[in-house]
Amino acid sequence: MLVKIETYFDGEFWCARGISEDIFTQGRSLDDLHENIKEAVAAHYGDTGEPITILTLSEIKLTDAKATAG
Repeated sequence: MLVKIETYFDGEFWCARGISEDIFTQGRSLDDLHENIKEAVAAHYGDTGEPITILTLSEIKLTDAKATAG
């Protein structure tokens, strides 16, 4: 089973919300967030009897990014 999670920094906490899943958690650091994501996914699905893969998609800000003509 593949679970997709969007992660972002809200200015105070690292946050994670499920894409097409009713999952949300946060942490003060990325390490805390990753542990909380695992706990939240396990709590949401319970014992499924199948392996769960968690894919995190991160929002990052690129300053001064410019398109180049190729």
